[in-house]
Amino acid sequence: MIETVTFGVIAYNEHRYLPELLDDLMQQTYNKKLIEVILVDGESTDDTWQIMLDFRDKHKDEFRDVKTLKNTKRVQPAGWNMVIKKSTTDVLLRIDAHARLPKDFIEKNMDRINSGECVCGGPRENIIDEDTPWKQMLLMAEQSMFGSGFASYRQETVEKKDVKSLFHGAYRKEVLEKVGLFNEGLSRTEDNEYHYRVRKAGYRICYDPAIHSYYQTRSSLKGMLQQKYLNGMWIGKTLFICPGCLSLFHLVPFAFVIAILLTTIMGILGLVWPAVALWIAYGAANLGMTAMSIIGGKQRSLALIALPAVFLGLHVAYGVGTLIGILHRQ
Repeated sequence: MIETVTFGVIAYNEHRYLPELLDDLMQQTYNKKLIEVILVDGESTDDTWQIMLDFRDKHKDEFRDVKTLKNTKRVQPAGWNMVIKKSTTDVLLRIDAHARLPKDFIEKNMDRINSGECVCGGPRENIIDEDTPWKQMLLMAEQSMFGSGFASYRQETVEKKDVKSLFHGAYRKEVLEKVGLFNEGLSRTEDNEYHYRVRKAGYRICYDPAIHSYYQTRSSLKGMLQQKYLNGMWIGKTLFICPGCLSLFHLVPFAFVIAILLTTIMGILGLVWPAVALWIAYGAANLGMTAMSIIGGKQRSLALIALPAVFLGLHVAYGVGTLIGILHRQ
């Protein structure tokens, strides 16, 4: 029977979201005396570190242990390596600082681990911190496959299955010992590369639809565009480090940006029809996916008028990021 579990969180300037996540931790149904908490701060400039210290001082006697660490390298994989090295339990739960968790989250992960799985997780639904028409529209863009991709953890299913990657995963200690540490040269795609090594080591990654978690969507369009740009940039860099851990879907925005550049050049040279064909095709797909999102959603507001432009912005930001990552891969 596997019982002890490490609840690991890496944070940088997360004073807005970290308290809610820690509140969710306090509400867990799993025995707190079996939970080790490791909180790692990447040298935040806000109150994140103090929030961690306050939590440790207030609740350390309620848990198996509460550790607070400073990540001077600041990048996420370095922080996760600190957690792996300091963990003293049978299982590691890798939790994002933007997460929200239901009360039975740890319990359901441990049930799945004790059923024989070595790595598990489940669907990760996007949520917003404030119910306004604009943020509802941003959430709609983030929830759409057209806006954010086909990752398995974004897709709700009714059956357990094996997947290539997941969010908020639980890992048996034996997996961590065999696969090793995270690649600290990857700041945004470290999970893709790590799960690739997990599969190469012979382990299955189990997606259980009963294990729910939630992720706070970026609260502004600027923040969302910046996130997509950086995600795309690290996809470009990762192409030269671990191409096998990526899929063709990761490169679709890059192909779109290249198509825009090429057809624009062709148009300047007098050959206009490729650009016209590209934008007609993209416009039809964009409007079609916008209509599907609106029909499938509950929101009806003027903010939805901006959804096609937001989709375009996300695609271009991600694609340009990938291009920059390829050009500056070192």
